Amino acid sequence: MGLVAEPEQVRRTVRPPLKWAGGKRWLVRHIAPLWNPERHRRLVEPLCGGLAVTLGLMPQQALLNDINPHTINFYRWLKKGLRISLPMENDEAFFYEYRGRFNGLVMGGGRDSKEAAGLFYYLNRTCYNGLCRFNRKGEFNVPFGRYKRIPYRKDFIEYRPVLANWEFQCGDFEDLKVERNDFIYADPPYDVEFTQYAKENFAWEDQERLVRWLALHPGPAVISNQATNRIMRLYRELGFKLITLKGPRLISCTGDRTPVDEVLAVKNCG
Repeated sequence: MGLVAEPEQVRRTVRPPLKWAGGKRWLVRHIAPLWNPERHRRLVEPLCGGLAVTLGLMPQQALLNDINPHTINFYRWLKKGLRISLPMENDEAFFYEYRGRFNGLVMGGGRDSKEAAGLFYYLNRTCYNGLCRFNRKGEFNVPFGRYKRIPYRKDFIEYRPVLANWEFQCGDFEDLKVERNDFIYADPPYDVEFTQYAKENFAWEDQERLVRWLALHPGPAVISNQATNRIMRLYRELGFKLITLKGPRLISCTGDRTPVDEVLAVKNCG
């Protein structure tokens, strides 16, 4: 009996495995009332990032996509019950050695390997603010972080039953094979002028393209963003119901931690 109950118990306690700049774990309590009546549906996240929302909602089935191939490679190995054999230390020289090793592996055709997944996890936990940034050559270039202590983990076997029915893809959101009854939640990079910590190459045209794509979906759709004037106007024009919230300022170039105005745009829910 204990063996039968264990996977469900794990599902209730597993946490996002990566640090993620601008993570939306705090939003789960606001999205859950929209999701819970629709739990029979497949959850689709076209910009899944750090998985905070999907792991918070715990769907039985999910289609999860991101444009970053290294994130998706890590999740695919996580689904297999990843165990990392690499030694990990919160040390600057160690960090830059591993960063060079990761970049060499990726540039040499080993992007989808288990070693690349393990190195990506180490870099994510050790680098500055958990950022994920690459130069034009495709090399990871985030500097060493300044954490006093990092609780690295090597065994991710508990994620295997949780992710068993979750599919991971890497590409543009419009290429996803979404079904009519899917519940879609999208979390694009903030629409703000300061973009150093945002996902790269997500311009205003992509904000428009994403919300128009969602507006055409016949099933439930939810999108979150910072509540700028043009975002609010765009979402209203396309028929979304808007819910305004106060969100934490997780990263700022000035150190400002003042709460920011967030919006949940909702369509076909309830």
